[in-house]
Amino acid sequence: MELQEAKQQFIDTWGALGSEWGINKSVAQVHALLLSASNPMSTDEIMEKLVISRGNANMSIRQLIDYGIVYKKHIAGDRKEYFVAEKEVLKWAMKIAVMRKQKELDPVMDILKDISRNTEKDQTAEGKEFHKTVKDIQNLTDQLETITNKIFNTSGGDLLIKLIKLMM
Repeated sequence: MELQEAKQQFIDTWGALGSEWGINKSVAQVHALLLSASNPMSTDEIMEKLVISRGNANMSIRQLIDYGIVYKKHIAGDRKEYFVAEKEVLKWAMKIAVMRKQKELDPVMDILKDISRNTEKDQTAEGKEFHKTVKDIQNLTDQLETITNKIFNTSGGDLLIKLIKLMM
């Protein structure tokens, strides 16, 4: 398999995987393209390689920058904006995990707390059973949150990165 063919397969596969995870296909493909690129890329180059519109490219790049896994890169003498991806896999994976936790798990945890408070006084057998179930789920998610906060909030996750590298 030629290098360019392998890169294209990586981009296509990353885009499909992103869709499975609820991430826009173009966002995942831009990320894969920048991961596979050896040099910073401009919006025009990204559009050309992925055959996407300027709006789609800009929106995807902006989202990746918001995730903290793509950065703007200035090239002296050139007015265009260029972009590079964080190449250290553990760093960008952790940033994505933290972002997904904030976006997906934190709202659920808030709802569980509300439900637990609102069902606390129900003294029927069914009410007690439901409250216990919700409270058990809430306790588990609280413990998981404590663990993840300790792992991800230590110097930008440097501790976790070191631990994973030790295990490899």
